[in-house]
This record gives sequence, C-alpha cells and structure tokens, in this order.
Amino acid sequence: MTDAASGEPPPLTPPPGAPGIRILAQYIRDLSFESPRAPESLRAGNTQPQIELTVELNVRGRDDGFYEVEVKLTARAAREADTVFHIEIAYAGLFEIMGVPQSELEPVLMIECPRYLFPFVRRVIADLSMEGGFPPFMLEPIDFAGIYAARRAQTEGPIVGNA
Repeated sequence: MTDAASGEPPPLTPPPGAPGIRILAQYIRDLSFESPRAPESLRAGNTQPQIELTVELNVRGRDDGFYEVEVKLTARAAREADTVFHIEIAYAGLFEIMGVPQSELEPVLMIECPRYLFPFVRRVIADLSMEGGFPPFMLEPIDFAGIYAARRAQTEGPIVGNA
C-alpha cells in the first residue's frame, strides 16, 4: 500500500507518541512432551481422549524498560485414567510498549501481548503432538481478555509486577 499523494509506502513505525507494541524476541523457555504408554497409546481407542488444558500468564517488567510476557500451557490427553500424552510449554516474548498510558499498560501486557504469542505456541503444540505420533493437537483460540478479567477479579491490586 502506498501513500497516494507521494507514492511512498507508509512508515512501518507508528508516529511519535502513538501507541505501539514491538516484539523484540520470542523463545521457548521450557518444553516437555510425555507419552508414557507409547506405543500402546498410539493406537486409536474406542473413546476420544479427554483433554485438560490450563493456561497461565506471567509478566515481568525489566530494568531496561522492556517487558517479558510468558504464556504457560499444559495440555493433558487421557483415556479413562491413562495419560495418552502430556505437553507443557512456557513460551515467552520480549516486548517494547510505546505510547501506552500507565493506566492501560496492564491490559496491554496481559491481553494483547499473549495474543501475539498464541499462534506460535499453538503451532509448537500441534507439531509436537504430531511428532509424538498423534494427530496434530490444534488449540482453539484462547480468550485472554476473559483470563485477565478472572484473574483481576481474584486479586485486589495490579497483576503485573517486577519479580
């Protein structure tokens, strides 16, 4: 897309003072895949496995002014009492937040930043389950705003800290 008046492409950075989020790095901090009953668990059973999914979000302010946002997901598939597979991932990103008032910073860090990370976490989990011999486990979209609201309701103060 170009600027019609000048024929120049629009700038890639927001104008000074405009809100913006920049992802400086993304990385897997921790990753685990277990299939304790393989190869028996690879055979299709009579019943679909039951999936348990937990999501945890952590944000840490850094001395350099950037923020580290971590999405921890745990997925466990089980048939009856037997674990089919168990995946744990801690996927994080380093973010620069520009032009966001302090009063609006926490929702940006707890909702918008995890939304940026989620497609990458989803792909890692799908690939990992497939490499483990199972059909790709495709996570449904996660309501990070709902998670934030629930967590906010449980606490009285701000969620984001400098741990």
